[in-house]
Amino acid sequence: QVQLTESGGGSVQAGGSLRLSCTVSTERFSTLCMVWHRQAPGQAREGVAAIDRDGTTTYSGSVKGRFTISRDNAKNVLYLNLTSAKPEDGGMYYCAAKPGGDDCSGGPGPFYGMDYWGKGTLVTISS
Repeated sequence: QVQLTESGGGSVQAGGSLRLSCTVSTERFSTLCMVWHRQAPGQAREGVAAIDRDGTTTYSGSVKGRFTISRDNAKNVLYLNLTSAKPEDGGMYYCAAKPGGDDCSGGPGPFYGMDYWGKGTLVTISS
């Protein structure tokens, strides 16, 4: 069973920065495609960033250039650095994973077909 635990959420002013972490309990971490999703109140969940086992990344247009996804395969940890935060970046951020870490873009695309989910960490951006 793969368990994902997010941390690092909190409140930050617009223009500020925040780093989210996701600890993954599996020996197969390095083989997984890892993805961050977010869900704002009243809106559908959306994928924001994905990273494959070798560090190739994909970003949604709304966060590209401001967010950075990274992973530490030795520590089984996924990160998301949020910079130049905007009020619309607020919401619950979820860590998710699926097999196929060689290429997250395979199959239905990098943000779809997730097998494992964390419970989320809340990010609030004040204007």
